[in-house]
Amino acid sequence: MSKDKYTVTQAIRELKAKNISFSPFIFNYEDKGGTAHTAKVLNVPEHSVIKTLIMEDDIGRGLIVLMHGDMEVSTKELARFLNVKTVTPCSAEKAFLLTRYEFGGTSPFGTKEKLPVYVESSIFNLEKIYINGGKRGFIIQISPGDLRTALNPIKVNVGITK
Repeated sequence: MSKDKYTVTQAIRELKAKNISFSPFIFNYEDKGGTAHTAKVLNVPEHSVIKTLIMEDDIGRGLIVLMHGDMEVSTKELARFLNVKTVTPCSAEKAFLLTRYEFGGTSPFGTKEKLPVYVESSIFNLEKIYINGGKRGFIIQISPGDLRTALNPIKVNVGITK
């Protein structure tokens, strides 16, 4: 794990433009390792590793959901909250078109399309969070308050324990 040199992704450009401070972490990406692998490498609780999920509603409108690594999204609750019939994960292809980020390297910052961002409300109870910086094997640590400043997300309670 290294904090020295990192790629300046679109996510990093956006954070710098908004004067959001962050700490970068580079590590070897493991296919299908997910947040459990990230937590192990960074030696942090998986609950503080935040996944960026690209989803769509029943008419194809994209949205971002930020969720604790050790939890899943209740798509039924999210659909109810959004007053739509269904919410489903986007295909990798559609997610790439909306964000320009590759699966496993998706960041909520600097996406191609401006998508509404929904964040599990308990994320704001954490002192620090670890979230993708826009590339596989690239995580940044930021405060939940800075997440709020950077994204102006909508709080939701749609998390379920795995």
